[in-house]
Amino acid sequence: MIKEEDKCPQCRGNKVVQEKKILEVNIEKGMQHGQKIKFEGEADEAPDCIPGDVVLILQQKEHATFKRKGNDLFLEKEISLTEALCGFKFTIQHLDGRQLLVSSTEGEVVKPGHFKAIYDEGMVDWQRSYDKGKLFIHFSVKFPSAGDIADEDIATLEKVLGARPVPSVDMDTCEECTAHDVDMEVEMRQQRQKAEQQAYEDDEEGGAQRVQCAQQ
Repeated sequence: MIKEEDKCPQCRGNKVVQEKKILEVNIEKGMQHGQKIKFEGEADEAPDCIPGDVVLILQQKEHATFKRKGNDLFLEKEISLTEALCGFKFTIQHLDGRQLLVSSTEGEVVKPGHFKAIYDEGMVDWQRSYDKGKLFIHFSVKFPSAGDIADEDIATLEKVLGARPVPSVDMDTCEECTAHDVDMEVEMRQQRQKAEQQAYEDDEEGGAQRVQCAQQ
């Protein structure tokens, strides 16, 4: 117990006072999502107790262009069919403001889903600043819009890419059919709805039979 006249005018006998303190946080290059920065002994203090730590957990914001996995960066890039078949050249605005010119060998074919890597253009390793990750480019190919292709263009394409295979057809048993464009998301949704409706109807029929048996 502390006598009223002996109490500190600041803490009024609580032995602690409120204090505002600014902690400067240094985010170093290469630090990752979820990484912790600890300030030892900077938590609340109490009499006869060892003060705890203030721990900051980094939360990495999503970027509109790049995706990060560890020290590697990933970039989605869409190229035209002409670029995919004949070669490409494009620029990338990097995170640090530099512009990278990326090109392929003329005539090199790039398939949809193909990856290419640029070494040492990923993130800096937090503990080894001399070590950098890779920049991976994931390619998708934009095909021409739906429409008719002129006969002379078809002949040119076949000359370059090779003639189309001609199937062996038995006219007595073969039936000609048409392949239609389809939205697979709509198709799958309709299939799920049919399955749910069928399951509901089966439950209804089963319930009616059980009620009838109970009445007998």
